[in-house]
Amino acid sequence: MRNKYLVFRLLPDKDLYNGIIENCVKNNIKAGCIVSAVGCVKTAVFRKADGESIHNEVCEFEVTSLSGTISEDGIHVHIQLCDNDLRSIGGHLKEGTLVNTTMEIVIRNLADQYVLKRGNDAITGYDELEVLKK
Repeated sequence: MRNKYLVFRLLPDKDLYNGIIENCVKNNIKAGCIVSAVGCVKTAVFRKADGESIHNEVCEFEVTSLSGTISEDGIHVHIQLCDNDLRSIGGHLKEGTLVNTTMEIVIRNLADQYVLKRGNDAITGYDELEVLKK
């Protein structure tokens, strides 16, 4: 494995969800996890805990947490945000979350130790992470 870490910055108006995928594809990251993310967004789109409802809000938010996994079959990322009134919201990151001024992201490449895939889980009904140790 050439690089253990992928470090990149997303510019204003870039879609956060798609930006993560694009950088991972470009750098051949097929198994990874988000180590660090610092920045802010101006539009937040995420799925709520009920697994169906989508929250979409235009507001300046600081990203206080971004965590998740990258697999050959896609990403599973959760986001936590804080607004100017210190209200905190978050959920399952979706397309449409737009970077405000910057987003600095560090991803750990795990491909030297694991193969990560997603497959339908009969219990949850979602495509869940399948971990294969190399």
